Amino acid sequence: MAGVEDQVAGALLSSARAQLGLSQTAFAALLEIAQPTLSAYEAGRRQPTVPTLLRLLNRAGLDLRMELAEQDRHDDVLAEWERSLDDRERSRLVAQGYRLASSSG
Repeated sequence: MAGVEDQVAGALLSSARAQLGLSQTAFAALLEIAQPTLSAYEAGRRQPTVPTLLRLLNRAGLDLRMELAEQDRHDDVLAEWERSLDDRERSRLVAQGYRLASSSG
């Protein structure tokens, strides 16, 4: 079974194909590769190199854009907010159906 890292390129190609509304056969023709090769990429059985992936996406008229972003701290923010609740407010929220992280176990 392929690991996550082995499936990234295939997922990107599959997403690109879906975005364009094409069959594997039509998308493979657009990319100028054999349909079985595209199938193997999408299934994670084969992985194109990064330059090859970028070239294929370019043939489809698409760019792969990545960005670095600060880590999402929403769990820390919610935990801090929960710690600020008094017992009465905590009980009221639980009674309304909220699941507080501090009460799960």
